[in-house]
Amino acid sequence: MKDLLEYLAKALVDNPESVEVTSVEGEKSIILQLRVDPDDVGKVIGKKGRIAQAMRTLVKASATKEGRNAIVEIID
Repeated sequence: MKDLLEYLAKALVDNPESVEVTSVEGEKSIILQLRVDPDDVGKVIGKKGRIAQAMRTLVKASATKEGRNAIVEIID
């Protein structure tokens, strides 16, 4: 899940080297914190949050396959 989110974010931004994903794992859930360059935050969020929502949906689907719950936070 962490690799998937990192891959998606790097494909969207102008500065892929500044993409950083950290994870906080619990028993049944995982929180993924995505940090990008301040200039790229808008590209990751998208118009009306559509890109961010799409990334959350993909990561959540991947987590559900493993029987877990995933939460994606975009840290600016």
